[in-house]
Amino acid sequence: MATEYGPERREHLVPSVLRAPFEGRTWREFGYLLLSLPISVVFFAFAIATVSLGAGLLITFLGIPVLAAGLAGCRGLGTLERARARGLLRLEVGDPAPVRARTNGLMSWVGAVLKSGASWRHLLYALLHFPWAVVAFAVSLTFWVDGWALLTYPLWRWTFPRFLDQPGIAVFGDSDGTQLYLDTPFEIGATAVVGLVLVLITPWLIRGLATVDRMLVVGLLGPSSLDTRVVELESDRGVVVDTAAADLRRIERDLHDGAQARLVALAMDLGLAKEKLLEDPDSAARMVDEAHGEVKVALQELRDLARGIHPAVLTDRGLDAALSSVASRCTVPVSVEVDLPYRPAPAIEGIAYFTVSELLQNISKHARASRATVDVWRSQNRLMLQVTDDGRGGAGLSGGSGLAGLAERLDAVDGILALDSPVGGPTTVTAELPWRG
Repeated sequence: MATEYGPERREHLVPSVLRAPFEGRTWREFGYLLLSLPISVVFFAFAIATVSLGAGLLITFLGIPVLAAGLAGCRGLGTLERARARGLLRLEVGDPAPVRARTNGLMSWVGAVLKSGASWRHLLYALLHFPWAVVAFAVSLTFWVDGWALLTYPLWRWTFPRFLDQPGIAVFGDSDGTQLYLDTPFEIGATAVVGLVLVLITPWLIRGLATVDRMLVVGLLGPSSLDTRVVELESDRGVVVDTAAADLRRIERDLHDGAQARLVALAMDLGLAKEKLLEDPDSAARMVDEAHGEVKVALQELRDLARGIHPAVLTDRGLDAALSSVASRCTVPVSVEVDLPYRPAPAIEGIAYFTVSELLQNISKHARASRATVDVWRSQNRLMLQVTDDGRGGAGLSGGSGLAGLAERLDAVDGILALDSPVGGPTTVTAELPWRG
């Protein structure tokens, strides 16, 4: 993964085309292009020498270790290039996947280096960057020097004429040695204008050349898309495992503190009622009535807990009916609109249900709203959810909040959570999930 960073954007009175020749970015990128030539020469020479030597020695047992050492050296030089891009191009490039040898032996390490795609990409970078660095060096230096030389031509022409052997810049010469010089005021002024044009366009030319370098560094020296995806999946797996563990702890806590405690109290009350059944029938009847009430409450808690695990209405009738059921239990009126051509994958459907359910719970507890809406639709291959309320607003995705945890859950399945909640409201939460149905 690669990102570009730099100072925050600020409003300027001077147009960017006039600022560009003096901006730090232009000078950093120009320095990068100048340094690329000597560094690429060393990189290219090292790669050609080691690969050629290793290929020539393949008829012996030394060829493969020499080739592996050359690839490892290219990886080391790639570390230098990433650091240079980080410092001068402000390009943050992640390190590629390290070489993972199965054992500590030399041949195991050699095999791991040769099997590593990152090693061969570093070698390819060494071979491709050298000719490009020559072109970028020549073009950027030519435009830079010529532009400033022509722009400042009146200065050094009129200020230091006695130090010049010639009467001006020679722009034409024939076979007999006759030359045409730019020496009149108009010609000198026109020369400065040409120089100004070159000075103004050179920064943008440099940025274009540096963009190619950025592409080479990101594409060949950074982690591959597969490696990046593996890291993302490992992170998402951790979130899923943590979420599942938290859900199990919540279910266990709800059973222990809710239904289980009520059932224990119910058993004790029924035992006391049994003892008093013959001695004091009226008290026993009252205790049985109280126990009956406790049974109803315990059953309701068990229903709520089962609905929180996976509601039957979602399995049987889909999102429309399930979300309407959730909305009916919200403390504010909720309008539900579900427009789906067919049902998405069961796992995505469950995540969508729990997302809306948690958002409606937040509205009931914190929003101080008078009404809310839930909209669900499909956009291409994505399932879109939007929950809006007219409450007090001010919600945030700061660490530790319920919305932050919800965003992590969605991210674990390649989903996105967007929040728009200005102080004073209204609050709009938009969730996007893969369809996978």
